[in-house]
Amino acid sequence: MAEIYIVSTPIGNRQDITLRALEIFTKLDYLLCEDTRKTKQLLDFYQIKPLPILVSFYEPVEEQKIPEVIVWLKAGKSVGLVTNAGTPLISDPGFKLVRECVKENIQVVPIPGASALLAALVVSGLPTDKFTFLGFLPKKVGKKEKLLKEAKYTVIAYESPYRIIKTLELLQKLMPEKQVVICRELTKKFEEVVRGRPEELLEKMRDRKIKGEIVLMF
Repeated sequence: MAEIYIVSTPIGNRQDITLRALEIFTKLDYLLCEDTRKTKQLLDFYQIKPLPILVSFYEPVEEQKIPEVIVWLKAGKSVGLVTNAGTPLISDPGFKLVRECVKENIQVVPIPGASALLAALVVSGLPTDKFTFLGFLPKKVGKKEKLLKEAKYTVIAYESPYRIIKTLELLQKLMPEKQVVICRELTKKFEEVVRGRPEELLEKMRDRKIKGEIVLMF
């Protein structure tokens, strides 16, 4: 029986790949991808040969593909799992597959690397000894408000650039004196880290066209 490898990939800067990940890519029979086109571009950039068979594996199809993946693994095939950027399973597909592999006594091997939430946390200036990760915040204001109010320790969440202003306005209402940190486009050309109270961040960001992936912390 083969192993399944949970492989982290860069969140922006392609130099952040690990040597171990590059080695694993060359040994896989199948590579499960959130988006096969993006993964193919990544593997071509690193000149990976031979290429594994790339298999679409995103949230809506995850459950229906798990039985087939288990068959491959029990037949001795090597399988990897990647997301579009960062570490799989962290607000990305893969949990149900890993859970099934554990049930079937299939070894799950982590190939660690880039993670947006950890990259943001270590530059935030906020306490790092205890933290709560909320993943992507709910779109509905009521659910979001409840989640933000109940969260403990340093709070880390992903937010859409289209909703970040509304979320800052909510934080201004709930906790106006709280120190908030926003990390945007981490490891990319236009990387930005902004710190301040909700009101101060609103002043800096309200009239801007905000793009890119955002990590929100307080």
